[in-house]
Amino acid sequence: MHAPAKLSVSFLLAALCTTGLSVSSHAQTIGGVDYSDRAHVDKTFDMAGTDIFGQRFPSESATIVDPVTGVKITALTTSRHSSSKIYQDHPNWTADGKYIVFTSNRNTAAGGNVTFADKNAPPRKERQYYALSMDTHEIVQVTTGTGAGDMLLGHHRNIAYRIKDNQVIEVNLEQLLKDSEAGKVKAPANYEKLVATIPSDLKPGGTCLDINDKRIFFSTRVGADGSAIHSIDLDTKKTTKLVEVPFRTGHFQANPYVSGEMMYCWETGGDSPQRMWVLSVDKNGKVNNRAVYKEKADEWVTHEVFAGPDHILFNVMGHLDRLRKNPTGIVLHNIRTNESKMLGQAKELGGYWHAAGTKDLKWAIGDSFDGNIYRLNIDKGDATLLTTGHRPNTKSPFSPQAHAHQSISPDGKWVLFNSSMLTDSDIMMVPMHPQGL
Repeated sequence: MHAPAKLSVSFLLAALCTTGLSVSSHAQTIGGVDYSDRAHVDKTFDMAGTDIFGQRFPSESATIVDPVTGVKITALTTSRHSSSKIYQDHPNWTADGKYIVFTSNRNTAAGGNVTFADKNAPPRKERQYYALSMDTHEIVQVTTGTGAGDMLLGHHRNIAYRIKDNQVIEVNLEQLLKDSEAGKVKAPANYEKLVATIPSDLKPGGTCLDINDKRIFFSTRVGADGSAIHSIDLDTKKTTKLVEVPFRTGHFQANPYVSGEMMYCWETGGDSPQRMWVLSVDKNGKVNNRAVYKEKADEWVTHEVFAGPDHILFNVMGHLDRLRKNPTGIVLHNIRTNESKMLGQAKELGGYWHAAGTKDLKWAIGDSFDGNIYRLNIDKGDATLLTTGHRPNTKSPFSPQAHAHQSISPDGKWVLFNSSMLTDSDIMMVPMHPQGL
């Protein structure tokens, strides 16, 4: 008895074409069977690598039980693509907390599946931004084209700001997400509004959005090594130079609790003589620019974030022998009084790497070089391991595996982070307070 013949994909497609049947991803009836409820299955993981503004993708989330802690973690992206959360010192959620905004290369030839991608189309190198529903985990593409740059999420409305060719564009994410759900997405220009223009002789670098949503801080280069920090008022449209410093700046972040205040770093790509700086502008426009936590010559300070209106968290690195002559670990620092509290160090090689904290100063989240995520009780000084193995093939900060860059959700229930557990980079969540821990 012979086994049933297996038709090749190419033969089947040829047969369908000769019989006049559609082979699109839309509703199909083949052999009397209606497959309309399975339309757009090719959207799963974006196998075609398409760049379509407002397109939707089914949830690709998967629940994974951590083999060490027993905690259930949620892998929000699980496809072949590289997906990364927004950096830890910027908002990662829309203002209503209903969507996570992240970047991915799923629209590029590298991200797409060669079986479905258009081989004649020129390759795209640009990553795009996507919004992922906290409710359904469905994904919506919210940018298109080239020059994605920074996306500054609004603090009070579901909007975002982008700077394109020195134009400050407000993006109506609220309407875009509603239209995508209804299948009525319009051209990108229908969701964009020009709100201000930066002078043409300035080339904006790092950016951050003031908590009042009415001012953007940005950097420009001055000479070979210097930088200037400017602000643009989105109401008056005025650009103001605030300060000039004799070093390159980076890691711009607005104080998420105090308007007119931002933090930045002396950027060297590694250790710097004085890493952290806070700039404040009062109601009269007076600028106060100052170093915070004046570090010792043999300390390596990095990955600073705000943890309340008056406090920051950062790491004093301990991954080298010469650095362990001083206490190392996560530090809570009051930027008003200059008081510091060492929160402890992880036992893993190199210790803690990044940090995040809650506004009430009760909890902090730290990660290690090998991808373990800890919850720290700031009052008691103890640490609880939440999940493990998110950089499984390395113990070095210089390997290409994902940096966690963890953030805490606005409701304080989740820790969002990058992971290399499944691919080179996915975004995952773990409960801040799992049952039993």
